[in-house]
Amino acid sequence: MEGYLGLIVILVVIALLAAGGMFLLFRPGGRAAPPTLPPEQAPAPEEEEVREGTVVEETATTTVPPPSPVAPPPVKPKVEVPPPSAGRMVRLRARLARSESALGRGLLELLSRDRLDEEVWEEIEETLIMADVGVGPTQAMVEELRTKVKVLGSRTEEEVRGLLREQLLAQIGDMDRTLNIRSHGERPAVVLVVGVNGTGKTTTAGKLARSLVGDGKKVVLGAADTFRAAAADQLQTWGERVGAEVVRGAEGADPASVAFDATAKGIADKADVVIIDTAGRLHTKTGLMDELGKVKRVVEKKATVDEVLLVLDATTGQNGMRQAQVFAEVVNVTGIALTKLDGTARGGIVISVQRELGVPVKLVGLGEGPDDLAPFEPKVFVDALLGDLG
Repeated sequence: MEGYLGLIVILVVIALLAAGGMFLLFRPGGRAAPPTLPPEQAPAPEEEEVREGTVVEETATTTVPPPSPVAPPPVKPKVEVPPPSAGRMVRLRARLARSESALGRGLLELLSRDRLDEEVWEEIEETLIMADVGVGPTQAMVEELRTKVKVLGSRTEEEVRGLLREQLLAQIGDMDRTLNIRSHGERPAVVLVVGVNGTGKTTTAGKLARSLVGDGKKVVLGAADTFRAAAADQLQTWGERVGAEVVRGAEGADPASVAFDATAKGIADKADVVIIDTAGRLHTKTGLMDELGKVKRVVEKKATVDEVLLVLDATTGQNGMRQAQVFAEVVNVTGIALTKLDGTARGGIVISVQRELGVPVKLVGLGEGPDDLAPFEPKVFVDALLGDLG
């Protein structure tokens, strides 16, 4: 019996071992696991074989472009401190003398002759007219000189110079040449700069702003010449150089609107003076001249227009006189700014323009430099005109 039981146990063990072997042989997947290789023999990841039914995702590689170079911010021009306006004409006297001395020397030479016959007097008269003194003032000067010469008899060069100086000063006249730039409480003074293109109008507006800043004034510039983008850019440059605010509009914008905005800006900023550069008007175009009148009317809704400066080119002579007369009919011109006075021997236009308009020459341009705009001083002008005795 015991032998029979032992045999049964042995058979059960054999059956279990056989069943375990079959399970290992036929387990799910139908394949035996691959043998494990030592680390040094394992394939690199990129060399691994793709197994059936397995999806291998590739990692996308993104190339990051180098950062774009950042443009440096625009460099603002350094704010300059201009010199004050006082004494400018004295400092520029030598420059004026070089250009005007031909007229002075010519008159002195003629009047110093021993015998002043009719022919000499005609030459004196012609010299004055060629210098744009004007027919009326020339005749008045020649008549006075004739009388004085008869009284003096013989004349030294110093006496002749004294005679000419006296007559020129009399013809230039003793007029109030002060710029009306006093503010009215919280409202700034407003200066309109008018004139034909090419006379130096925008440059004069910029130089005037520079001069006033040099005198300690706070200035706002209005670029109401909206028909020329270059004019607004030019005025912007003048303003940036001295720290003056510039109000401008789009190209072709309504000039009166820009002038109004500039005046409002001047009030808001508590400025002392607002200078408005208007478009250069061709004096033959009535429509444009009417528009200039509109600019003045619109500005006066916010503040008083204290000064209307008419810019004239001294080299244009009598043509400049005609321009002045037409402008005076449109706006109440209160002062003349004569530019390019250093480049002409026809400085007599100072006399003729004042005589025709009854308006004083208040400013003169004596060069291309930023500080070459000076308050007009008759005595300095005449002394430069006649030159120094030597």
